[in-house]
Amino acid sequence: MRALYLGGGGGAAPERILAIGAHCDDIEIGCGATLARLRAERPNARVAYVVFCAAGERGREAGRAAQALLGPALETFVGFEFEDSFLPFSGDAVKRRMEELTRFSPDLILTHHRQDAHQDHRLLGELTRCAFRSHLILEYEIPKYDGDLGRPNAYVPLTRAQSEAKIALLFEAFPSQAHKPWFDAETFRGLMRLRGMECNAPEGYAEAFHAPKMTLGL
Repeated sequence: MRALYLGGGGGAAPERILAIGAHCDDIEIGCGATLARLRAERPNARVAYVVFCAAGERGREAGRAAQALLGPALETFVGFEFEDSFLPFSGDAVKRRMEELTRFSPDLILTHHRQDAHQDHRLLGELTRCAFRSHLILEYEIPKYDGDLGRPNAYVPLTRAQSEAKIALLFEAFPSQAHKPWFDAETFRGLMRLRGMECNAPEGYAEAFHAPKMTLGL
């Protein structure tokens, strides 16, 4: 399988990245290992980290997680305080906040899949596409009870160590979620293993994305 490289070797790669999440562990679950790989392989990359439902202790968890994941690559952390599960009912305000994010002028945007079954995720995926019409957008996936995992068309291969580091960060950074039955190492590891199999990753692990539109520089 031929690949477009976000890191390593030669060729252009994103220097300014915007990561968008509805809830305080979404970015880490959906693309945490990809961000860690970009940080390691592209030391000049800078990330704006934005969480829309980041009130109280959950927001503080997210801020600590972003710092632990990215270190000096974290350009800014933005935590809005919208109510969890009610984003569509604050649609006007959410859209205005999304439009404000264009000031970051990113090369790459990591956001929710527009066909995600969770209403908060789905709304942000849709609004990302509205606000950033000429940008490379990769829509990450979140495993959940709804069974909405689709057929992604973009993969970032991972080492076993990168996969395990992602899982360790999730449990270290988000103790408030540890009691939930879906917040499970085997769930996170299993999805990365499945996606690694699909893209024939050298060490068998990957994160996967939906890339609705790409311009290829050949």
